[in-house]
Amino acid sequence: MSISSDEVNFLVYRYLQESGFSHSAFTFGIESHISQSNINGALVPPAALISIIQKGLQYVEAEVSINEDGTLFDGRPIESLSLIDAVMPDVVQTRQQAYRDKLAQQQAAAAATSTAATTTIIWDAHTGEAKQQFPFHSAPALDVDWQSNNTFASCSTDMCIHVCKLGQDRPIKTFQGHTNEVNAIKWDPTGNLLASCSDDMTLKIWSMKQDNCVHDLQAHNKEIYTIKWSPTGPGTNNPNANLMLASASFDSTVRLWDVDRGICIHTLTKHQEPVYSVAFSPDGRYLASGSFDKCVHIWNTQTGALVHSYRGTGGIFEVCWNAAGDKVGASASDGSVCVLDLRK
Repeated sequence: MSISSDEVNFLVYRYLQESGFSHSAFTFGIESHISQSNINGALVPPAALISIIQKGLQYVEAEVSINEDGTLFDGRPIESLSLIDAVMPDVVQTRQQAYRDKLAQQQAAAAATSTAATTTIIWDAHTGEAKQQFPFHSAPALDVDWQSNNTFASCSTDMCIHVCKLGQDRPIKTFQGHTNEVNAIKWDPTGNLLASCSDDMTLKIWSMKQDNCVHDLQAHNKEIYTIKWSPTGPGTNNPNANLMLASASFDSTVRLWDVDRGICIHTLTKHQEPVYSVAFSPDGRYLASGSFDKCVHIWNTQTGALVHSYRGTGGIFEVCWNAAGDKVGASASDGSVCVLDLRK
């Protein structure tokens, strides 16, 4: 996600005030024109700058250390990163990771990484060797998602989505239509539709059968950070349930979409700050959402009703379900991890 210079200045200004550096805060406020910004200070929590820095460090450490299946990358966790380590290009390139990098494992024992550079790299997960590089984006790649054993999609701050196939030296499809950076992409359970979300506040649905998007879904009024398909409909263990798509936004809402009809069926509005993560239960009946307001909410996907709520000690930036669908895990910006037992 992007952050403006005005927002950075305000966070620094608030940090100086909270730390007792009143003279420095006053001088910095004058020189950076804080009074002319349109930022509502009442919405910025105390210690926001420290929380954001801590979250960034923890996210980088997690991305470097942990595979999507929960196992440790290369069998061991990394040492704690310093702030300097986290932003040094050589560290990032050596580990082939960066902030908001995604790791997607291929069934045929390969992995793809999107890097802070413009290249997506396919790795042999057993040997650790790079199998093929796809240098097609003109700006940092932010997410990758596999469609099949040999085909994947990648998105970037260049506003483009490329669909690539192992062995091919050019993208087999390129989707264009977003007007700001594309934050996340996800194939539906059948691999026929690709969803994308962007800082342009839109959610788009694409098909390999056409160049233009199938649906251009517009309802959020701030950046959309992430999306998730429900484990329902054709190609899932719940084939008789309707397929849905969830979107989480910096406007503090989560929306549930009927993709077949291209309409929003529920707007979930209990969060007070940006929502960073959503996850469907294995049967698709419930949705967990995590926000920087420190809350994890559990929603009924059929009615949109809030059925459980938990408040932690730090901003929530990841939620996930266990295989049985009776527990939800959540990680927070203060370094804590909680497990919610929904049977109680």
